[in-house]
Amino acid sequence: MFTGMDERAGLLSVGSIARRAGLTSKAVRHYDRIGLFRPTLVDEAGYRWYSPAQLRQARLIAALRAVDVPLDDVRRCLTADDDATTASVLDAHHRRLESRLVRIQRDLHRIGHLRTEGLESTMASTDVTPTGTGTAEDERKLGAALFNATWDLMEKEHRTRDDDDAMLHMAHASRHHWGQVGAQVNFARGEWQCSRVYAVLRRPEPCLHHAQRVLDICQEQGLGGFDLAFAYEALARGHAINGDPDQARAFTEQALAAAEDIAEDDDRELLRSDLETIPGQTRFW
Repeated sequence: MFTGMDERAGLLSVGSIARRAGLTSKAVRHYDRIGLFRPTLVDEAGYRWYSPAQLRQARLIAALRAVDVPLDDVRRCLTADDDATTASVLDAHHRRLESRLVRIQRDLHRIGHLRTEGLESTMASTDVTPTGTGTAEDERKLGAALFNATWDLMEKEHRTRDDDDAMLHMAHASRHHWGQVGAQVNFARGEWQCSRVYAVLRRPEPCLHHAQRVLDICQEQGLGGFDLAFAYEALARGHAINGDPDQARAFTEQALAAAEDIAEDDDRELLRSDLETIPGQTRFW
């Protein structure tokens, strides 16, 4: 332990380093107590003092905690002190947050379906075991169950490679079963889910292919409002992950224009909230 005023020359107090790093004094003290961010010295009165060289780490802590990176991952970044580790931590956290966002989006879509299609259509069995009868009712149940199971995997925070494969195959299987017995709106929504799965997997070419199929179905069958708006949303998302922000913005504008024909305010807000999740999107409405 260091003591005396001379040794403290040039050091930063708790309040000073907190202000410069964008932390609170309470947080700085807490990070010392849990061994995450130790001071350079503690004087005889118990005051903590930090070296100016520690400001970089304090700012890193502030930046990571501002987006809710877990403390254990923050510790990894500080211990490794290299860009590769920080990038890896941020990539993993991005996937976790994206999964949570998908969960919220799924709930919003379910609410939209409840409001437009009624309770009975959304209360079908979620059993994905084939009955072997091959009836139209079997096809509908499998289509709905696989659609929901795909959402379950999209919102899973720690998906494995096998989960990604299952998610993709179930989305296509759902679209196939609805293709046997569904209406055009079911076809459009099945193609939309396939597009969204490919967006989650960051595969722009098939994402855009299925997004275009949604738009084709809507235009050929006269589907407007909600489904047409989400066709443009899917195209905007596909172009965004393909690294084409101009096209992404153009289709976002078309989605917003189509949203004007959506009857319910809540459904329009659902579209707008979805548009805000497109990578690189800046709200301009």
